[in-house]
Amino acid sequence: MPRVLAFDSGIGGLGIVAQLRLLLPGIPVDYLADTAVFPYGEQPDSALRARIVRLVGAAIERLQPSVVVVACNTASTLALDSLRAAYDVPFVGCVPPIKWAADQTRTGTIGLLATRATVRRPYLKALSARFAPDCTLLAYGARGLADMAEKAFRGTPPDPALLRTELAGLFAQPGGSAIDVVGLGCTHYTFLLEAMRDIGPPHVAWLDPAPAVARQVARVLATCPAPHGPAPALPDQFCFTAEPRDFAALRPGLAALGYEQDAARPFEASPVVEHKE
Repeated sequence: MPRVLAFDSGIGGLGIVAQLRLLLPGIPVDYLADTAVFPYGEQPDSALRARIVRLVGAAIERLQPSVVVVACNTASTLALDSLRAAYDVPFVGCVPPIKWAADQTRTGTIGLLATRATVRRPYLKALSARFAPDCTLLAYGARGLADMAEKAFRGTPPDPALLRTELAGLFAQPGGSAIDVVGLGCTHYTFLLEAMRDIGPPHVAWLDPAPAVARQVARVLATCPAPHGPAPALPDQFCFTAEPRDFAALRPGLAALGYEQDAARPFEASPVVEHKE
């Protein structure tokens, strides 16, 4: 049986896993969270790129996936090309939904919430120039949203005041009142989607790419050759490079996604990138 590997800095990619469970029931989905250096948006590019390539390579060797989902916008915009050059496995990445937003807008002003690293990279400007040349793109690097999302997955709703502050970083920009479509440029934000809809401007459409990413995984998986030999009799693995914060609170959500308690385990690979507080 084929296997899928989903990779992210934290639990953000589990939103894509949830969509894969609906779309591909019965297909094992392993997960690797690089929790030792979460959040990725705060790490230096060169060291982080090298770390991602080494870490994903180790996971490919150990878990033998048919397809790898880089379920992280920061990792995709930084390292997807390097991963494809290094390993002979199909990769599906996550990129900011600029084209989708451009197709949906009526005002011509689109918004993007992402990590600061994604917002500052030339990759985003290239996406905008290619897919939304006639639109005004307003982007905001929201440092606090990933932490809120991690807590939301563990059952703690976001603080409305803090969430309003983060959203104001986007909508309070000059011209921000014209935004009518906002794309989620970080997979973590899936777990804040309903709260953002409730707190944000009522006329705004919110675009979560997770279902589209899952559909692309299914398309790629359908083209993969059948694995040789018997499939390993392993439960779906949830692996982490450092024990996640509030791990006990994380377990119910993992169980709901099909990860058994004894399938959660540490993953050791290359030395960690120095973490910046």
